[in-house]
Amino acid sequence: MSKMSTAAKRLILGRPFRSDRLGETLLPKRIALPVFASDAMSSVAYAPEEIFLVLSVAGISAYAYTTWIGLAVAIVMVVVVASYRQNVHAYPSGGGDFEVATANLGPNAGLTVGAALLVDYVLTVAVSIAAAASNIGSAVPFVAEHKVLFAVSAIAILAAVNLRGIREAGAAFAIPTYLFIGSVGIMLIWGLFDIFVLGTDLKAESAGFEMKAENTDLYGVALIFLIARAFSSGCAALTGVEAISNGVPAFRKPKSRNAATTLLLLGGIAIVLLMGIIILAEKTGVKIAENPAHQLIGAPAGYEQKTMIAQLAETIFAGFPIGFYFITIVTALILVLAANTAFNGFPVLASVLAQSSYLPRQLHTRGDRLAFSNGILFLALAAIGFVIAFGAQVTSLIQLYIVGVFISFTLSQASMVLHWGKLLKGDLDTTDRRKMKRARIINWVGLVMTGTVLTIVLVTKFLAGAWIAIVLMAVLFVLMKGIRRHYDSVAVELESADWDGILPSRTHSVVLVSKLHKPTLRALAYARATRPDTLEAVTVNVDDPDTRALVREWENSDITVPLKVIESPYREITRPVLEYVKRLRNDSPRDVVMVFIPEYVVGRWWEQVLHNQSALRLKSRLLFQRGVIVASVPWQLESSALARSRHRGASAPGAMRRGITGEFEADK
Repeated sequence: MSKMSTAAKRLILGRPFRSDRLGETLLPKRIALPVFASDAMSSVAYAPEEIFLVLSVAGISAYAYTTWIGLAVAIVMVVVVASYRQNVHAYPSGGGDFEVATANLGPNAGLTVGAALLVDYVLTVAVSIAAAASNIGSAVPFVAEHKVLFAVSAIAILAAVNLRGIREAGAAFAIPTYLFIGSVGIMLIWGLFDIFVLGTDLKAESAGFEMKAENTDLYGVALIFLIARAFSSGCAALTGVEAISNGVPAFRKPKSRNAATTLLLLGGIAIVLLMGIIILAEKTGVKIAENPAHQLIGAPAGYEQKTMIAQLAETIFAGFPIGFYFITIVTALILVLAANTAFNGFPVLASVLAQSSYLPRQLHTRGDRLAFSNGILFLALAAIGFVIAFGAQVTSLIQLYIVGVFISFTLSQASMVLHWGKLLKGDLDTTDRRKMKRARIINWVGLVMTGTVLTIVLVTKFLAGAWIAIVLMAVLFVLMKGIRRHYDSVAVELESADWDGILPSRTHSVVLVSKLHKPTLRALAYARATRPDTLEAVTVNVDDPDTRALVREWENSDITVPLKVIESPYREITRPVLEYVKRLRNDSPRDVVMVFIPEYVVGRWWEQVLHNQSALRLKSRLLFQRGVIVASVPWQLESSALARSRHRGASAPGAMRRGITGEFEADK
């Protein structure tokens, strides 16, 4: 890496951490709450709005169900939080739902959970960032007009912050998260106090509009379906709960207890904010339409529908614009930071899956700052893809959302029921048996509840876009099975017990030559030093006058190694050399052929362009030949010495190889 690129990397990521500093990156509860719970808490900024949005299809009368739907979502959250508190105590290693399902339901169930959560984490980032763009667009028209640009930039910044390490990311996100909780809490208390205590008649800007129902014939089953769909959209508030069970290793000791406490705080705060916003929106007459241009009658020309949070802040802080802008900014900020839950959950889960050989092993290793850098980058790129594909529209993205997380919830709770059943068969004292029975009842309730919600989500959202998420999960499942099969087959193939230990009978060394110069002489010297049974130099005749001149120079020198000329009527280099090496192997199958390739080592990136890559092409093809060993003989040009001096003193870990280009046939 160049000095400039190294400086840029350190500016963005900071100085690298030693492996023994991993303990310093663990999180206390006050930091863990914003790191892992920001998604669930921030979802109250769009989950209530989605409930109103779905019900708007039936007109203003359907808003009568919002409070009941909110209560249903709150009950599900209580059950899920209580259930996951059992999970973090039983399985504190960080595998989360994947580990729980694998241990109790088998590898396929665990892999299903893993695929579902990976897809859902990507959608968490996409939905949260898109919602942030919508909220900040309510106050800044430029953002409303360039949502995709804003979303992509926000994801890139968030990824850069997380690459600096989990503790630094947590410290950076703690203040905005607590500001959001505090400011929205103050808004709710202020508004509800005005309405219920002072009797103030607060009305939102959209309260005076009439709402035209897009479908006036919703009765019976159709109305039930609409309510169920609104409920499934509101259940987006539950996303992020599972991230804590996946991220238990990031907590300080006692890890399980701290994770369970954080989970309880998450649930309590999210429920209070969710219900407070729904009640306040009802009392102030907020109207959120799926198609405001056609549904909102009485709206002025060119009316831009604000988000629910923005309308509430504008109403409650009327005459105090700072309050409105502050709420809008912190809401947008927390929605951006909500994606941080996924940036902590996804890399940890990917690391666990990679350790189990279901994903590339590069996802298991930590980067310079002890964060899972590869997982962070992969998540950022995938989320950017979704944002661009769906135009950063929350309503479109949310149809794909929460399917994966409720698949995970349901399989996790089924696994925990089996887990407690197995333990209860053993010899236990009365106290432990009572605790386990209570835990099993909690997980049974969680299984029934999450299974019901999953069914509702699939029925109401499948055709609206949930099928895309399901297809992606299936593709990822098959892909991970294929990766595991590959790693297993490689492990079997490389099993040392199967090696017969027979050494080659002879060594036939070949030095590739383009010119008689110092790199060639060094390659010949190194080849002699290996004491081969046979040594020869080989050149390819792609230009007859140059080849004749090389042969004359070779014969006039004191070199005793014979030079063999390979004809190439079509001026190729790689194929003639490959065919020659194959002939050597066919003539003496028990011999090993060692090919020495002189190479230039350059220090400037543009020098790599000036020297062709024939050596690289040859090496890449020769490595596939059995019984062939390829040896690169480097010749360092002066520019490589300059590059080496620039990096003198740099630490070895993480250092990248200098650019190496092929010398062989470079000047032909």
